[in-house]
Amino acid sequence: MIQSECDSPPAPVRAFRILRAAHWGMCFGVRDAIALARAQPPSPPLTILGDLVHNQTVLASLRARGIRMENRLERVATPSVMITAHGASEKTLQAVKERGLRLLEATCPLVHYAHHAVKSLVREHFHPVIIGQRDHVEVRGLTGDLAEFDVVLTEQDALQLAARPRFGVAAQTTQPIDRVRQIVGLMRRRFPLSEIRFVDTVCQPTKQRQAAAIEMARQAHVVIVVGGAHSNNTRELAATCRRFCPRVHQVEDAGGLRAEWLRDAETVGLTAGTSTPDEVIEEVELRLRALAEESPLCQ
Repeated sequence: MIQSECDSPPAPVRAFRILRAAHWGMCFGVRDAIALARAQPPSPPLTILGDLVHNQTVLASLRARGIRMENRLERVATPSVMITAHGASEKTLQAVKERGLRLLEATCPLVHYAHHAVKSLVREHFHPVIIGQRDHVEVRGLTGDLAEFDVVLTEQDALQLAARPRFGVAAQTTQPIDRVRQIVGLMRRRFPLSEIRFVDTVCQPTKQRQAAAIEMARQAHVVIVVGGAHSNNTRELAATCRRFCPRVHQVEDAGGLRAEWLRDAETVGLTAGTSTPDEVIEEVELRLRALAEESPLCQ
């Protein structure tokens, strides 16, 4: 008779210590953007141009208040439109005004700083290079007013750059600073005769969360990263943690946790992306504590 795995009880999840990252969760830019949207009266309705944040829990709560989301300006059918925390190009802002719409700016001040940095580089005749994801809404905003530019995300991308006498380098605000510095260093080695000016536009909340994630992951047997599936900074946090801990799992909410991830773990690290609400993080932590006291059912 062949014995199945279910004939013997599964190994229980033993009690483990939960280690919180020193910095995690929503940054001030995201909190301010959400607060601005929620402060608007329900009538007439408001349209947000794109996703205010990359978190489905937050977006669902906004839709429940009658707030609309549109990715294309020509489809906006409300008298007011909000620019997201990720910012937008001057061309987009001008197009909103030309349609006679009331404009609400939720752009994070640190994204505004990145826009000013790129404009200053161009004014001084540096060829702009943005380190980030080409199709990310923030990068589209940073490059939307530029006549020419390059976007790189990896060292391989940087190796494809054509030589220029002057490069001006800035970054998407949620990029890991270590990656940004590596690419800048590669550019300086590859183009020793070029003038390369780097302006650090990676935001302080991203730096704090990345550094805290590294410190936490070094001590954990398993790491749980909480955040939206489409959130760039959450994915980057998970990728950073994997450099120091092989068992890393990203979840959007407590329902995504799996007991089998936690077997034999003595320490479980917990961190969260900058668009993750406090209540979602708290629910994940409560579920982790409950799982430490449960034996997983055989499926």
